[in-house]
Amino acid sequence: MEEPQKNDLNSTGLEQDDSLKGTSPQISVSEFSCHCCYDILVNPTTLNCGHSFCRHCLALWWVSSKKTECPECREKWEGFPKVNILLRDAIEKLFPDAIRMRFEDIQQNNDIVQSLTAFQKYGNDQIPVAPNTGRVNQHRGGGFFSGVLTALTGVAVVLLVYHWSSRESEHDLLVHKAVAKWTAEEVVLWLEQLGPWASLYRDRFLSERVNGRLLLTLTEEEFSRAPYTIENSSHRRAILMELERVKALGVKPPQNLWEYKAVNPGRSLFLLYALKSSPRLGLLYLYLFDYTDTFLPFIHTICPLQEDSSGEDILTKLLDLREPTWKQWREFLVKYSFLPYQLIAEFAWDWLEVHYWTSRFLIVNAMLLSVLELFSFWRIWSRSELKTVPQRMWSHFWKVSTQGLFVAMFWPLIPQFVCNCLFYWALYFNPIINIDLVVKEVRRLETQVL
Repeated sequence: MEEPQKNDLNSTGLEQDDSLKGTSPQISVSEFSCHCCYDILVNPTTLNCGHSFCRHCLALWWVSSKKTECPECREKWEGFPKVNILLRDAIEKLFPDAIRMRFEDIQQNNDIVQSLTAFQKYGNDQIPVAPNTGRVNQHRGGGFFSGVLTALTGVAVVLLVYHWSSRESEHDLLVHKAVAKWTAEEVVLWLEQLGPWASLYRDRFLSERVNGRLLLTLTEEEFSRAPYTIENSSHRRAILMELERVKALGVKPPQNLWEYKAVNPGRSLFLLYALKSSPRLGLLYLYLFDYTDTFLPFIHTICPLQEDSSGEDILTKLLDLREPTWKQWREFLVKYSFLPYQLIAEFAWDWLEVHYWTSRFLIVNAMLLSVLELFSFWRIWSRSELKTVPQRMWSHFWKVSTQGLFVAMFWPLIPQFVCNCLFYWALYFNPIINIDLVVKEVRRLETQVL
């Protein structure tokens, strides 16, 4: 009794299979064709828009157009396109002979092989984002972070507006005004900028109505007697030393960032971008072409000679024109070679009392640039590209030198407003951009580890 029932079940299953075969349409190669080469799909790659192409066809399209968009509907893809594994396995099972023949043709075509290599290298440099989860990840990690960037941008804009509205015009600064024409208030302003200790003598200078003409005639003996009564000898020496500089120049020498920018607009913009993009070449430029006025104060600030030099005010370090000792040179060269951005951060740290917010922006930016440089070295090391370091260094040197020469040639033609915009952009907005770059590098590193 069991055998007839089993035979009946088998016959029923065969009939069902025959009915399915009869009703299902015949699958042809044309239904799995690429819309670029119009041949059967090989390593089909599906984009965000839903269109699928041979991977080598997509690579050839990208190499020729340099566009990250669908060759058919022109919609941009997100992340880096991946092979559709399910579709690839299905095609290889349905049409194994056709796929094998196409693979042989592809491997013999050098243009296709080079395009696939270049396309994959481009993908390795991107942040891998899965097509189905890319937008979810962006909303999950980008909401809070984009809000932080927006808030920081708002702070930078407010700070910039406050700076422009509260600071006097660059043409009204004492660095552009002859000392003989200074008023009593301007003499007091010059005195207060010598350091916090100078506020002790502010009222005495105001009560005597010391203007620029009278200031030029004062001697050390007169400073020590009434009505000035500057009993501290170090204070008298500092005032007389700065007064000699004023007499030599005829105007007030620059003692902060804004005054330096007013006197040297082109050099300040050049140094700001040079120290950001290539700090080692920027410092080398200072050593070769601006040794006395800029490099010596810089090295005495970041590599002080004495252990207790932290008690010195910033003006004393700026006026220190002694040749650096071997100890200072050793400390400087170590930081110059391995942590060049730390030198800039240490220099900005000494200016916190003079430039409260601006120094903090510079310090944060230096830290972020150090992290980005570390990521760059790690990328070179992980890809075993150490042999390319000399070539990269030469290319970087050539690029920076060409840009500097180009700016020097066309500097007289650039409007001052454009220069100011570039200066403040690099000063206040570059740190915000670098925060975004650091976060992207961290995400890329996490993806590679996973």
